[in-house]
Amino acid sequence: MGIELWSAQQAILPVAEDQPQTLAELPSAGQPDPLQEKSQPPALDHPPIGEAPPAFEQIPADAYEEPPPSEEDEAAETVFDGVADLDWPALADRVASCRSCSLCESRTNTVFGVGDQTASLMIVGEAPGAEEDKKGEPFVGRAGQLLTAMLQAIGFEREQVYIANVLKCRPPGNRDPHVDEVAACQPYLNRQIDLIQPQLILSVGGVAAKNLLATEDSVGRLRGKVHEYTPTGTPLMVTYHPAYLLRRPEEKAKAWKDLQQVWRKLNHGGAA
Repeated sequence: MGIELWSAQQAILPVAEDQPQTLAELPSAGQPDPLQEKSQPPALDHPPIGEAPPAFEQIPADAYEEPPPSEEDEAAETVFDGVADLDWPALADRVASCRSCSLCESRTNTVFGVGDQTASLMIVGEAPGAEEDKKGEPFVGRAGQLLTAMLQAIGFEREQVYIANVLKCRPPGNRDPHVDEVAACQPYLNRQIDLIQPQLILSVGGVAAKNLLATEDSVGRLRGKVHEYTPTGTPLMVTYHPAYLLRRPEEKAKAWKDLQQVWRKLNHGGAA
């Protein structure tokens, strides 16, 4: 099908970035200052000099008033209430019925995620594409086949990792996710990570990395380092998206180095 399979046998895995007036022009002592005559500043409503304002602890608590929550804040709390306590079946059901952003209007299926729910390695992509939207599973097209081959090259079958996306619904026309859409899905992804407790997250593609790490840096600047997904404190590394590698096969050598670093991180810990 035109997919170049990756093989762990093709490379040996290592074991072990206005100008002021002059002095003469200033009014002498006892003479009126024309500037003060023209414009006197308004009196300030504050205690006389030398009189201290009340100490902070002496101000009664009822002097402060919390602003009422906005309708958006209340709606968000309602939608995500209890997500952090859901088990796998309840979390999947919540995602399947989610209507917290406009993507629910155009989706065919939500794409929750697949794989080993106790995996040491979690793959996180950007968002479902057309094939994923139809089948309800992430990475099922040509890019998914290449991802499977990439994982096999470092000793993982697809079923041994957990694969998910930043978004659980397909953006129309495969456009980049909007900020509100990412925010709507983040509690679900965070709960998945909490349940899996992976040793490492591998972010594939620039859009996923930028959203997961809250950065504008490119994949080229982010790869080769161990970052942290702040909401869960999970180590995270970055590589190219398989779809990008299909368009730019000359970049596969860099992706292979990234995969080797992932293997070292998982097998030997510490810095990759």
